[in-house]
Amino acid sequence: MKIMISKFVSSTLLVGSMALASTSAFAKPNMAPAAASGGPTDPQIAAIVVAANQVDIDAAKVAKSHTKNASVKEFAEDMIRDHESVNKEAKALVSKLKVKPEENATSKSLIDGGKKNVAAIKKLKGAEFDKAYTDNEVAYHQQVVDAINNTLIPNAQNAELKALLGKTAPAIQAHLDHAKKMQTELAASGTMK
Repeated sequence: MKIMISKFVSSTLLVGSMALASTSAFAKPNMAPAAASGGPTDPQIAAIVVAANQVDIDAAKVAKSHTKNASVKEFAEDMIRDHESVNKEAKALVSKLKVKPEENATSKSLIDGGKKNVAAIKKLKGAEFDKAYTDNEVAYHQQVVDAINNTLIPNAQNAELKALLGKTAPAIQAHLDHAKKMQTELAASGTMK
């Protein structure tokens, strides 16, 4: 399975989007900037955060139910718990600030891509599923770390939103480190149960 993560993910995505690509092609997210100024606005960032987290939660739920591998299952459970927590915080913050998340090309693309990706990974089984899911999580979380630091934090105007993004960055780095360890273990085992 090859991973196909677009430049878009690194420039506009916070957490959780499942951008897995195998031999079947997935729709690429819209490459246009989320706002005319070249970066997403706070309401757009809020919509991106919620969409991206939900997409990864949905993919992790598939992983949790499809895998027989204890490490993959544990990782998927962690993704569900952690991304649900971030979504809860993001929703509470936008409610407190009385900001309505603004759907945009980015958030819509994440949702559409997430649905296609979940449908595709549901077709995989065993070692093929575990490898595809794990490889994607490694590539994805690296892109997210870059997006948080290089695009989302610099574009966020509200101090509390910036703080939430800053608080999220170490958790995403931990997800990346965990996914890399799991990827290495799966490759070393050769069986990827």
